[in-house]
Amino acid sequence: MADTPPGPLSGLLVADFTRVLAGPYATMMMADLGAQVVKVESPGGDDTRTWMPPTTDEGVSTYYLSINRNKRSVVLDLREPRDQRAAQELARRADVLIQNFKPGGLARFGLDHETVAATNPGIVYASISGFGAGAGAHLPGYDLLVQAMSGLMSLTGSPDGPAYRAGISVFDVMTGMHALIGVLAALRERDASGQGQHVEVNLLSSALSGLVNQTGAYAAAGVTPHRMGNAHPSLFPYEPMPTADGDLIIIAGNDRQYTALCSALGASELAADERFRTVADRTRNRDLLRPLLEKQLAKRTRSEWFGILNDAGIPAGPINTIAEGFALADGLGLEPRVEIDGLGSVRNPLRFSRSGLRYDLPPPEVGQDSAEIRAWLEGDS
Repeated sequence: MADTPPGPLSGLLVADFTRVLAGPYATMMMADLGAQVVKVESPGGDDTRTWMPPTTDEGVSTYYLSINRNKRSVVLDLREPRDQRAAQELARRADVLIQNFKPGGLARFGLDHETVAATNPGIVYASISGFGAGAGAHLPGYDLLVQAMSGLMSLTGSPDGPAYRAGISVFDVMTGMHALIGVLAALRERDASGQGQHVEVNLLSSALSGLVNQTGAYAAAGVTPHRMGNAHPSLFPYEPMPTADGDLIIIAGNDRQYTALCSALGASELAADERFRTVADRTRNRDLLRPLLEKQLAKRTRSEWFGILNDAGIPAGPINTIAEGFALADGLGLEPRVEIDGLGSVRNPLRFSRSGLRYDLPPPEVGQDSAEIRAWLEGDS
C-alpha cells in the first residue's frame, strides 16, 4: 500500500453519523477515495452489525462488512455530555458531516446544520432522510417502503403476479450515490466561495429520479407504467429469450442490431418485414415477432447462440449467479475482489489515471478506535 498514490479526496476529514446502508455506502466511497472517515456509533453499534446471516467464519455480518471498510470507529453516546462535546468537536474539525438521523433529530445534541455551521462555516453538511424534512419527516426511511411507495414494486414481477422488491436495497444505494454527488459538488463550490452548505437528499426523490424512463413517462405524458415481467416497455427484443436448453438475454437496441440479429438467426426476412422494420413497430408487434424469433432460437443451445450473437456484435448474455458474475469479471481482467488483512471485499468500481484508491483498513469493530479518537478530540486542534 505504500506505493499507492494518494486518493483524490486525501486530506478531507469526514464525520460519519450514519448507519445501515445509504449513508455508510456514501462514506465508504469517500474513504476509498482517500478521505479520513470517522464512523460515530452509538453504544450498540451500527444496526447492520446484527443483520445476519450470512456471516464470515468468525460470525461477523457480511452486510456490515460490505459498506464500512477504510473507516475508524468511535462509540459516542450523544446523551452523555462528554460524548456530546466530543461529537461537536468532531463536527467542528470536519470538512464533511453526513448524517441520516430523522429530520431534526440531531438538533437536541447541537449537531444540526445551523449549529455546526456557526463554528465551522466551511462544513459541507449532508442529510439523508426517507421522505424529506417537510411533511414526510415522520415517515421511517426503509428501502422496502420506498420501493413500494415510489412505484418500483408496481413495475417488478409478472403482469398477472404479485409485485416484487428488487433483489437489493436499490434506493439506499442510489441515495448514497446521490449524497456523494451532492457532497462533491458542494466541496467544489466551496473551493470558489470558501463557504460550506447543507446538502439534502431523500430516498423517495432518489427513487423517482432513478426510475428514469418510467417516471419520465408519467411526468411528460401522464402514462402510468405497469408490470411487464422481464419485458421492456419501449424495446423488443430486450429480455430473456428461450433457446434449446434455457434462456439467454438478447437485446436489439436499434434497427441495425435487429437486422444483424435476424441475419445471425438465419431469418433475414424478418428484418424486411414491414411489421418489424422500426423499434416502434417491433415494440408494438412484439406478440407477433416473439414466436418467430423463438422458433429460430430453439435450434441451438444457449452457449452456441451466445457465441454466435456476440461474434455478430449483438448484445447477448447468460443469466448468471453472483459467483458466475465474479468469474466473468475475473475473466475480463476487472479484478472485482480485493483483500484487506485477509478479508475479501468488492473492489471500488472507479479507476483513475493518476490517483489511488485505498484498501488499507478492514471494517472496524465497534468502538475499535475510540481511545485514540477521543484523545485527539479532547486535545488541541
